[in-house]
Amino acid sequence: MDTGTDHAHHHLGGHGDHHHLTGALYLTLGFAIIEATAGWWSGSLALISDAGHMLTDSTALGLAAFAAWLARKPPSGRHTYGLVRVEILTALVNSLLMFGLVTFIAIEAVGRFAQPVQVQGGTVTLVAIVGLLVNLGVAWQLSKGEKTLNTRAAMMHVLGDILGSVAALAAGLVIEFTGWMPIDPLLSLLVSGLILVSAWRLLSEAIHVLLESVPEHIDLKAVSTDLEDIPGVTSVHDLHVWTLSSGQIALSAHLDMGYLTEWPATLNAARNILKTRHGIGHATLQPEAGECGACPSCCPAPE
Repeated sequence: MDTGTDHAHHHLGGHGDHHHLTGALYLTLGFAIIEATAGWWSGSLALISDAGHMLTDSTALGLAAFAAWLARKPPSGRHTYGLVRVEILTALVNSLLMFGLVTFIAIEAVGRFAQPVQVQGGTVTLVAIVGLLVNLGVAWQLSKGEKTLNTRAAMMHVLGDILGSVAALAAGLVIEFTGWMPIDPLLSLLVSGLILVSAWRLLSEAIHVLLESVPEHIDLKAVSTDLEDIPGVTSVHDLHVWTLSSGQIALSAHLDMGYLTEWPATLNAARNILKTRHGIGHATLQPEAGECGACPSCCPAPE
């Protein structure tokens, strides 16, 4: 019997997604090395922190590009959904890397408040300006790709880099014109706090998907009600809705029917409602007969 499995696979990220992530990786990694060297030479924690952030981003972008490549692989006998979930695992790793980076910056910044370090404001300002331009270029590169959780994770890192460059620029200008050294670790902590908020949101979303929770924009009760309102459906049970990857929502449910002969029309109606009203393109629906439910001729409806 056709249980109504609607396979609407839309694999995470295409060739364009992989291309944009790879281009962003080269730009980020190249400048991170330059910034780390300049930060060490000038004594700026803001630059070193931003360089560390960009190195972390290089790893994140590399993982994201690898995930986009894997996600293009077709389903197999072992991985029947393909490898779309690699996107979620990559986002999880990215968020954990960000937590590690924030911890490092915070420890270093606190130490510098106790023992200020001389910073060369002019060098910091110049490198920060170049870094800001590079990060804006990377953000533009990523904005041309698909808006998946994977690319959103990469974009989150880049936005953190932009904030880091702005903070480093501000620190360089303040030090250059006022000589006030605490601005360097102070702005590093500020950027760390902003990164921490974004990392926490990304981590929460990735865990939400891995736990196969109902997507936040899906009203499970409304889905059940819409299915029960279809002519021929008497009740709905064992209803499950979860996220496969960005843009891919799956559903499975058992539909109690008055007569199984009505199933083809009911299946088409259910698929249409799930797709148009709730954006669910992958539905597995199982019909179940009532007390008899075979057909009207052998089991007529009650008078």
